[in-house]
Amino acid sequence: MKKFALAAAVTLAATSAFAGGMSDPITEPEVIETTTSSSAGGIVVPLLVLLLVAAAASN
Repeated sequence: MKKFALAAAVTLAATSAFAGGMSDPITEPEVIETTTSSSAGGIVVPLLVLLLVAAAASN
């Protein structure tokens, strides 16, 4: 009876070790941040407005 219990315990331990098999690892995608701001981005529109006002004042 002891041999049967030992064989059953070894069988259960061996089946749980191989239960999952080999699978590909799950990796998270790489996060890439893109920014489209330039150093002169906030000054272009006010300069255009100033140019239009100056052109309108000269007429």
